[in-house]
Amino acid sequence: MCKGRRTDGNGRTCQRCGGTGEVTPPAQEGEGQTHVPSRERRSPPEGSSLRKRLISPIRQSAPGSEPRWLELDKTASVEVTSEDPQYPIEGALVRGDKRGWRASEAGTQIIRLIFDRPQNIERIALAFDEKHAARTQEFVLRWVPKMGQPREIVRQQWNFSPPGTVHEAENFSVQLSGVSMLELSITPNISGGQDHASLSQFRVA
Repeated sequence: MCKGRRTDGNGRTCQRCGGTGEVTPPAQEGEGQTHVPSRERRSPPEGSSLRKRLISPIRQSAPGSEPRWLELDKTASVEVTSEDPQYPIEGALVRGDKRGWRASEAGTQIIRLIFDRPQNIERIALAFDEKHAARTQEFVLRWVPKMGQPREIVRQQWNFSPPGTVHEAENFSVQLSGVSMLELSITPNISGGQDHASLSQFRVA
């Protein structure tokens, strides 16, 4: 305040109050002011310098193609312990033959594929069917290298229970080099009995 004086005591108009008798104190630094960040005060650029380029869209990969199954009747000879004349082994090995194979004798049976020259094998597909008797089957699949002893690939059991469970299909991905022989041993019923082994399909790629 100017202490109520309108002059500076010398007869001149007070320079602080301008003759009004009141003086407004100077504002403190920052008081009554709103701070605006400098980035908000900038005007948007007229153009963008972002570096960009168009790329090809991602395409869904095509479904895996069908394996190149070997023509076993042309690339291998077969050994089998027994076969029913109405269901010979070629019924399970030759593409297009739907008869399947069935043993003429009960108990464990063996099928061997002996290749004319060593094969590199990546897939083995097996299929079994049983529409009449409930039983637990076991099969063992082995391979033999050109020089070496038989090596087991898989040993597996399956419970058939008609009319519900009547079909078993197996598809094995393998990496076998220089295979001279594949051997499939089938025990139709691990509990024994007079069951006959059967095989609907045996394919190799």
